[in-house]
Amino acid sequence: MKPLTKTKALAKLKKMKTNYQRFVRDEYEHKAKDCLTCEVQGICCTDAHFVNVHITRLEAVAITKALEKLDRATLEIVYQRVSETIEKYDLNDSGDTLEKKFACPLFEKGTGCLVHKEGKPLPCITHACYENKEDLPPNTVQLKRESAVELLNTRTFGNAWNWLPLPVWIRKIATERTENTEGLKSGLKI
Repeated sequence: MKPLTKTKALAKLKKMKTNYQRFVRDEYEHKAKDCLTCEVQGICCTDAHFVNVHITRLEAVAITKALEKLDRATLEIVYQRVSETIEKYDLNDSGDTLEKKFACPLFEKGTGCLVHKEGKPLPCITHACYENKEDLPPNTVQLKRESAVELLNTRTFGNAWNWLPLPVWIRKIATERTENTEGLKSGLKI
């Protein structure tokens, strides 16, 4: 298996997710409730009894890069929410992390998903408010994309990655980027 640079892997990930978003939008979202007409906008992202989005290292890099485009004050607030989410819901990188549920710290009231265009996780792309279960995209659709993401991660990082709760990976990557000064705004705490 040929290794990939992080830059090439991020480009492939972005293309794959853009195509997936288009596919889900064209084939399934017309059967879902419009987020703008939802009685409680963002409930699917902030419901701590429902959300357990897991991402990979490469996805965390993409999300962190997207977040770094925010102004410093907003970025500090988001990273504070990431830390609070980890503490409040006792999230970590060991044990059965899939059992843990949490409110997504990347949802901003009045804005929506802060990484919608550049880093939205696969489960979030797949999810929408469908009234009928048969209107949902089949699980195999997302699983196929997740397998492709796993391959990108392995080609980029070898075995130095796994699926973890979104806030855990975001804090790990943001901390690494701060320590390596790869782009985080100087002096920012995570």
